Amino acid sequence: MKLRVGVLQFDVVLGDRTKNRATLQRWLKSALVPSDLTTVLVIPEIWDVGYALPRAKELADPEGKGAAEFLGALARQYGVWFAGGTVLASTPEGFANRGQVVNPRGELVEYYDKVHLIRLMEEDKYFVPGRKECLFDVDGIRAGCVTCYDIRFCEWVRTYALDGVQVLFVGAEWPMSRIDHWEALLRSRAIENQMYVVACNRCGESEDTLFGGRSMILGPKGEVLFQAGAGEEAGFVILDMDEVEKTRGFLTVFNDRVPGIYKVER
Repeated sequence: MKLRVGVLQFDVVLGDRTKNRATLQRWLKSALVPSDLTTVLVIPEIWDVGYALPRAKELADPEGKGAAEFLGALARQYGVWFAGGTVLASTPEGFANRGQVVNPRGELVEYYDKVHLIRLMEEDKYFVPGRKECLFDVDGIRAGCVTCYDIRFCEWVRTYALDGVQVLFVGAEWPMSRIDHWEALLRSRAIENQMYVVACNRCGESEDTLFGGRSMILGPKGEVLFQAGAGEEAGFVILDMDEVEKTRGFLTVFNDRVPGIYKVER
């Protein structure tokens, strides 16, 4: 079974939802080529308003419904999925860094509130952490989403693999100053879990932070199938799910685990 995936790496204008929506529309119009294959697109973390967290009360989208409706209309128009990108959402529990999975019928089929909040970006002061995985099926292919800092937590991504995930989608706003970590961590998560990883980072600069771009699509052996540069860019790759099964069948990592001694609660 094959799946086409794409990353749309673009700059995010701080606090300007209208401009950021226009940027996404522009990229879809200019970069997306129709295909008979099911296509899943990944966009950056907090693509709607960026890290304008001090203005969260003003800018937050109630439950992310406005973003879901906007993405839903684009999904219907272009016949694609969206997965991995996040928005600044307000919920009854507080603000959330919320990823949304939207199918080609324009339906919000799943969401993911970022679990691991990075103190360097003061997320812990503004966001309520998520408490669940994001798992869904795309034409029978098991997929999942995490967000940015989550990829530093190998045990979290491993839970996705243990739940059968073959393709992991990642939206991010990862800084240029640690872009070598971004590349190393994504490759590690792909290799150790023998899964495809499709990761979209933003580019550009907000206030004092330069974001690194370098969006990546990785194979289940860690091979780099696509890597963007530091500027705005789109990339598309066709993934063959047979490669996941071959990789897992050849090197039987999951059969060789010894979870009883790992002390994962420590």
